[in-house]
Amino acid sequence: MTTPDSRTAGQRVKELRRAAGMSQSDLAAAMERSESWVSQVERGVQPVERLSILQSLADALGVSIRELRPDAPPAQSDPEPQPESNDLDGLRVALTGHPALSSLFDQPPSEPTPTLEEFRQQIEKAWDLAHASSHAALSDLLVKLLPSLEGAVRSAPAGDRSELHSLRARAYQVAAASFTRQDEADAAWVAADRALQAAELAGQPLEVVASLFRMAHAFLRQRHVDQAEQAARSAVAVLAPRAESPTCPPEELSLLGAMNLVLAVINAREGNRAQTHEHIERARGIAARLGGDRNDFDTEFGPTNVEIHAVSTAVELGDAGLALEVAQQVDPSGLSPERQARFLLDVARAHAQRRHVGEAAAALLEAEALAPEQIHGHHLARDVIRELTQLSGRRIPDSLAALAERSAIT
Repeated sequence: MTTPDSRTAGQRVKELRRAAGMSQSDLAAAMERSESWVSQVERGVQPVERLSILQSLADALGVSIRELRPDAPPAQSDPEPQPESNDLDGLRVALTGHPALSSLFDQPPSEPTPTLEEFRQQIEKAWDLAHASSHAALSDLLVKLLPSLEGAVRSAPAGDRSELHSLRARAYQVAAASFTRQDEADAAWVAADRALQAAELAGQPLEVVASLFRMAHAFLRQRHVDQAEQAARSAVAVLAPRAESPTCPPEELSLLGAMNLVLAVINAREGNRAQTHEHIERARGIAARLGGDRNDFDTEFGPTNVEIHAVSTAVELGDAGLALEVAQQVDPSGLSPERQARFLLDVARAHAQRRHVGEAAAALLEAEALAPEQIHGHHLARDVIRELTQLSGRRIPDSLAALAERSAIT
């Protein structure tokens, strides 16, 4: 929870960072944290109470703990309990080590094991939170859910294990998707790899492909383009021939279309215009065959998402005019808040390329209303806010200045 004390402490961090000549990304790198975490500290959303973290923060800034926090306890005092995380740090910690070590030593669970139906409901809730970009709540849910699932699958009757493995795959997929969106690509890779293994143990080949989809996005965020392309192409190589059958299940078509969108993004970032358009057209054809928007394996694949990617890839290629032309024909209201906000972010990026400050700011504000965590923390959103403030010079619109302040952008 944001308090006056945490806001004051965050402002102090910002002042000391500026005095040290550091950017938020510099401080994040020095502390081995994400830029999103630094932003949340400076906004007072993420209180810093643990002495060890205070010491790391002071060391990174080149100051004493007392200079950073005059009210900090002495070094020999026991640190206060860490408050609830407001990003995915808690989930990152939960992924560390063996997922259910106690079960290997036949230790009983500390809490009653949920039923299969309860597990299903919790995973549906997790995906709802992910699609709403509610990362803090998602982290709190998965921190408890993942160890419970891992323990359950090791002690369940043989007849339940296949479904439990499938549920594990879905749980790790939602973790991977959210880590990717929050620029925690290394954690996303770990989660996606665990999802892939669980899907194979479940005997669910399409869940394996869905896990590869999450892995490809994790590799993209790590800028490991060759690995992202390998993950996507390996899936397309298997699914494309199967899609030639008129009886190919729609779930398979959705995954094939989603993987073509991954390849479109990869080629756009590499500046390969022809290949980008080729994969967009393939995805359009698959979406037309499906006949409407779907959400198989939580990919939200369908005609609308294809056009959202057409806008995004056009922006990546620097084709702002094409991006805005396509965007005028898109109605994303039927998709999740995360997808709608990402579409508006790309519209803002296109307007920024054309130096349309007012239009870009309006799109960002609309996106913020839908998914504030996403806009305040996403690296692309933060980049375009900085660009717009620079384009504005000394005449920054009040709404844009307020957005930059909420996002703790200097």
